Amino acid sequence: MVSFPSVLNNPYFTRMRYTLLALIFILVTVTSCKKPVETLEIPAIIPVPLTQELAAGSFTLSNATYLTYDERFEIAGSFLESYLSQGSRIRLSSRQSKNNFIKFIYDDRITNPEGYALEVTPRGITIKASDDRGAFYAVQTLRQLLDEHFENPNVITTYATIQAITITDAPRFAYRGMHLDVSRHLFPVSFIKEYIDHLAMLKMNSFHWHLTDDQGWRIEIKAFPKLQEIAAFREQTLVGHYNDEPKEYDCAPYGGYYTQEDVKEIVAYAAARHVEVIPEIEMPGHATAAIAAYPELGCTGNKINVATTWGVFENVFCPNEKTFLFLETVLTEVAALFPGNYIHLGGDEVPKKQWKDCAHCQQLIKDNNLKNEDGLQNFFMNRMICFANNLGKEVIGWDEIYNKNLESNVTIMNWRGEETAVRAAQNGHKVIMSPMSHAYFDYYQHDGEDEPLAIGGMLPLEKVYKFKPVPEQLNEQDRKNIIGVQGNLWTEYMKTPKQVEYMLFPRVLAMSEVAWSQDSLKNYNSFVNRVTQMNQRLQQQGVQYANHIYTIKGSMQRSKNLLSFKLKNNAPDKEIRYTTDGTLPTIKAALYTKAIPITKSTNIQALVFKDSVPAGALYSKKIDMHKAVDATIKLSVGPNEAYNANGAGPYALINGISGSDKRYGDSEWLGFWGSDIFIELSLKKSNALKTIDMRFFNAHGQWVYAPAVLQVFYDNEANYKTITIPASDELITTVTIPVNRNANTVKIKVFNYGNIPAGKQGAGNAAWTFIDEIKVN
Repeated sequence: MVSFPSVLNNPYFTRMRYTLLALIFILVTVTSCKKPVETLEIPAIIPVPLTQELAAGSFTLSNATYLTYDERFEIAGSFLESYLSQGSRIRLSSRQSKNNFIKFIYDDRITNPEGYALEVTPRGITIKASDDRGAFYAVQTLRQLLDEHFENPNVITTYATIQAITITDAPRFAYRGMHLDVSRHLFPVSFIKEYIDHLAMLKMNSFHWHLTDDQGWRIEIKAFPKLQEIAAFREQTLVGHYNDEPKEYDCAPYGGYYTQEDVKEIVAYAAARHVEVIPEIEMPGHATAAIAAYPELGCTGNKINVATTWGVFENVFCPNEKTFLFLETVLTEVAALFPGNYIHLGGDEVPKKQWKDCAHCQQLIKDNNLKNEDGLQNFFMNRMICFANNLGKEVIGWDEIYNKNLESNVTIMNWRGEETAVRAAQNGHKVIMSPMSHAYFDYYQHDGEDEPLAIGGMLPLEKVYKFKPVPEQLNEQDRKNIIGVQGNLWTEYMKTPKQVEYMLFPRVLAMSEVAWSQDSLKNYNSFVNRVTQMNQRLQQQGVQYANHIYTIKGSMQRSKNLLSFKLKNNAPDKEIRYTTDGTLPTIKAALYTKAIPITKSTNIQALVFKDSVPAGALYSKKIDMHKAVDATIKLSVGPNEAYNANGAGPYALINGISGSDKRYGDSEWLGFWGSDIFIELSLKKSNALKTIDMRFFNAHGQWVYAPAVLQVFYDNEANYKTITIPASDELITTVTIPVNRNANTVKIKVFNYGNIPAGKQGAGNAAWTFIDEIKVN
């Protein structure tokens, strides 16, 4: 048997392994005059294991293969038997064999309960683990060593050949999760099971099930039948995007819920795959549907309807004894249905207006020395947390609930940025990292105009993969409080299971590797190669995945006084062809080998070719060489990490490329939350400037407001003019600033709109400012 030193276990040395193997096999062939052994290949496993050591030879799996496991590995062993018999019609034997076997062995030296060792030799397969969870994950790895046709129950296979290999593995994080919102759109029990299957295959162990929100209550609560009769249904649903004006509706009633029997079935199904189902019951906000069923739960007592649009609503639970009794009864029924450790209590996006106008709430604040409505929310959450703890549950909440008075045993689910995560971890709270910058799979994943409608934002595969969950400012001890990561799928714009799959895959592949694999083993080029092979497995499963592997990315490059445009694609065995005159590229167009020099306005068109055939979408960028393209730019504050033009930063504002007219989260728009922004442009030389053109996004439904005022300075801060921008409901606000003077320094102060006014989505919160290209002519 040929083996390798441990230093070669790292995936970075894959090519070196191949070379070493080739030399060894040539030597063996020459000296023994035998047939050459087949080439060995590192398997395309996602998430990448801790160590992989190839060996010569292979094992043949068939009906004669003997399977043995004891009750400690019941779930893992049963899953393997079922998978093989359904997917390939291989029915493993109970007849003992020393030369054709799969055996599970208890090994207490494997200290991580989710860790395992998997060894494939020509004689058989051995799985070692100290817990059924580790053995189950070994089976998921073994699954990926098999041909992709095993995923298709309609393909009948009587045997399988598996390359000899030894794998040792264990997860980086204890919590590895995916979320699914069923309040906005409801999905059948069968699809929920498929969703859980996807998580289990990728060694993710937590399914966060978002069951209640403004647009629908989706879980049966026997004590409150109106939740099923009223809260589970809405009169109609918004058509198109929330930002579209005028708004249109489908005039079709929509709704439904999961019965308690449905829930039990799903929970049992997940448990048989070592996935914990974590229910989320939203409070005190996102309560419109519940209050529509029981108006007395709100502060006004008014009859309202289940929400038919998306966004945040002012209807919140009123913190009185009737409400607490309702929620305690709900949680008692929910806790009995979900035997796992966790329950999620929401706590995000809570408008305070109704509490401010409520005499009872104001008296409660006074009587309990709560200072303000934020203190009242903490009072509310702490009471419900203590009740959930008494039911034997640990509580998770979105990061808005964090403050110094929060119960210490609460796990914070971070979504708005690292600051709260850092403070929570430093104060002893467990933290799950789920930031919108890297974990919101309802964002677009590609700039293409043909992408399905999404909420906004941009989260390509590479950005998910390069997510670093542990904030650098934490010390070694506090880093242990970062217990895991989670991807989120909010379904306002996903009506069908196929749309969910499209938004989930392949980004969930990247998130699984972030959650499971050590940073030192990760390599994006290697990952892309493995994704191309995983896609074949997904095809056999009938999954509708987004295939952007052959999508080109472009960026302006600056080197001294030279500008150039870089094209990039990570897919293997491909070439990029391009034109610069706006014509469509063919296989005879220029072959891209290095960055394209940019000396004038240019229209770049590019395509990936694989085996001389176009693969992927056409890449098209128009570059306008205005007078600031080669300038230096400084910003007083940086853009939010979620809206940083895919890492381009400030130079996205002067790279000569305009962003989308429909999406504020593409690779050109920069987003700033609640801050005034001072922009300084230093031109290469003094220029006769005529105008400065700026564009701002103006999507009020998503808290995005164009500024009302700008100040423009030339050469010194004593010389400026104030620009007033008329209010508008148009999606794009364009501002042309007349200059008509010589200047080599331009400074622009963009004043944030301020707090969002009452009656608007996000009322009371700071507005976002989104800025596109600044054209200086």
